[in-house]
Amino acid sequence: MQTKIAILNGLVLSGGKSTRMGNDKGLIEYHGIPQREYLYSLLESLCDKTFLSIREEQHKELVSNFNCIVDRNEYRGPLNGILSAHKEHSENAWLVVACDLPLLNAYSLEKLISERDTNKVATAYATKKSNLPEPLITIWEPKGLQLAKEYMKTAESSCPRKFLINSDIKLVYPEKDEVLYNANSIKEYEFALNKLNS
Repeated sequence: MQTKIAILNGLVLSGGKSTRMGNDKGLIEYHGIPQREYLYSLLESLCDKTFLSIREEQHKELVSNFNCIVDRNEYRGPLNGILSAHKEHSENAWLVVACDLPLLNAYSLEKLISERDTNKVATAYATKKSNLPEPLITIWEPKGLQLAKEYMKTAESSCPRKFLINSDIKLVYPEKDEVLYNANSIKEYEFALNKLNS
């Protein structure tokens, strides 16, 4: 008997404090609009339903045409936003992207979706250089998120990568590693802008 494939929702993680960057990474404009809105629009065209993961106090910054999930603050780190989304829609899979991925494009997201393996805990991008899963550009299956929830009960680290490394996942490699580039500092922001402008 074939297992029913979970609906795929999109989630833009934008609830971080952005301490290294000095201002909210989700509000930085690389493509003419705030980055979280740019990623939201990419996911919206590919997923069944898309959401912004935010902190409670970010609500006032947002216009009403965004679906939002407020972080429940039950967990540490990025898993806080991911598992908050899982709690609201536990039967769905989630294509999770962090808001600090300025070089990410629709083609790369389409590739990840086309290579999704619903029998695995997750389908994760990895750079050819590191060969390590990038948890913040990953499709998390419902069973994977349930396992991550169990993992967090006893884990010494809240690192989602550590969870994925020790789980049954599928790795996908982009055509160019740079699409997975994180911009967390002013220097990295400037590098990403130069890449986009060239």
